[in-house]
Amino acid sequence: MKKAEVQMTLKKGADDRTYGVEPPSPRLASKRAKVNPDQVVPDPEGSLYPTQTPPVFIRKMRNSAVGTGCDIRLKVAVAGDPQPTLYWYHNDDLLNMDNQEYGGLWIRDCKQSDAGLYTCIATNSLGEARSSAVLAVLDLGEGRLEVEGGVE
Repeated sequence: MKKAEVQMTLKKGADDRTYGVEPPSPRLASKRAKVNPDQVVPDPEGSLYPTQTPPVFIRKMRNSAVGTGCDIRLKVAVAGDPQPTLYWYHNDDLLNMDNQEYGGLWIRDCKQSDAGLYTCIATNSLGEARSSAVLAVLDLGEGRLEVEGGVE
């Protein structure tokens, strides 16, 4: 009897799928999904993994503001197979990505010259995708003492 219950449960789960909608990639969990690393999500067409795909931004860069002297990390999340290569630009100038993690760009000790348009371009053999954002660097006036009637 237990075997029949298990089969019914599996069959019911299979019937609950919404057809015509692509399932999420088994390699990349959504932000809210709790996925066990040993868990395998079957593809309705029978293959274990999806075919190769061009890059797509799962998380795009967001416009940001930071105070002078502060650090900030611009982050993206990219999916694609083969894994996309990321190129980062500041105002159309290619940035050196030595000592940076995949998917993030640290800007340390921000200065006014760091303000501007940042673009991340993800490329693989099937295409490219872009995400851009503006970074504002604000002078917070640290080191000044405000007194009644003006600044000292």
